[in-house]
Amino acid sequence: MEKQRFLFNFQMFISELKENPDKKEMIEKYANLFPERVDKELEEQPWYEGYAKQFQTIEYKVPEELKNDFDWPLLLQLLCASFSSDFELIFMEEQKLPELSIYVRQGDQVVVKQVSELWGFQVLRLYEIYTEEQMNLQILFDEDKNERDAIQLQRKTRILKGKKQINEAEATIKINSFLE
Repeated sequence: MEKQRFLFNFQMFISELKENPDKKEMIEKYANLFPERVDKELEEQPWYEGYAKQFQTIEYKVPEELKNDFDWPLLLQLLCASFSSDFELIFMEEQKLPELSIYVRQGDQVVVKQVSELWGFQVLRLYEIYTEEQMNLQILFDEDKNERDAIQLQRKTRILKGKKQINEAEATIKINSFLE
């Protein structure tokens, strides 16, 4: 069975990074550290296999016109794995699925976006940001023992926090369906 095609393509993203003068050094480092992986799918990358795939997923509200254009469970895993963003699954009145709110700190301000209100180019950019973040963290993880320990601690914290939020959302869905 052929894998579904989505707008975010990891190998196209890698090619774009190689062509970008500001990103070229990072992608070369990554390719040198993981020569057997860089040409494979995102789900075969060390940071995904060893970290991001540990996040279970839940269905959430997405833009109706984009629902078949992106791998939404993967986006949630990337968001859960991110050190630069936080998230919350919020249940609104009369909605079966939770809203996925993304929180990003910019200086002393916090920007909040609902995934269901994003445009396609914004969703695509989230994939790029979170993927590049994980690649950079994996480089640090593999190159520097001190960074490895700090990254490992932060990863454990994120896994616990992600599991807690997903479990709470699943419980709310069960309660809501029971009450209907």
